[in-house]
Amino acid sequence: MKFLIAALSISQAFAFSVMGVNTRPISTQLHAAADYVPKEGEGKINLLIDLESPKVANMEEMSSGKKVFCRCWLSGTFPLCDGTHVKHNAACGDNVGPLIVTVKSE
Repeated sequence: MKFLIAALSISQAFAFSVMGVNTRPISTQLHAAADYVPKEGEGKINLLIDLESPKVANMEEMSSGKKVFCRCWLSGTFPLCDGTHVKHNAACGDNVGPLIVTVKSE
């Protein structure tokens, strides 16, 4: 679980830097993202998913197998990835991809 939280934190810090919101040097971006306070509407990442909700939060239970989660906020099957990031990457030269979570079989 700690790995999942760290991976999501890193991906959000990266998203801020790619969108030009965080212009600090790369060495400080991971720490600076927590301190960043955007102006109203500035740097908005989510333009499609559950916009009327004050916060988009999803819970997924897994006992086995693999799930592939969206990190680009463009998936038509959010929170699961549908591969839409491929078109996004081709269009703008980005390198965003999904978060893949697996459960080890015992």
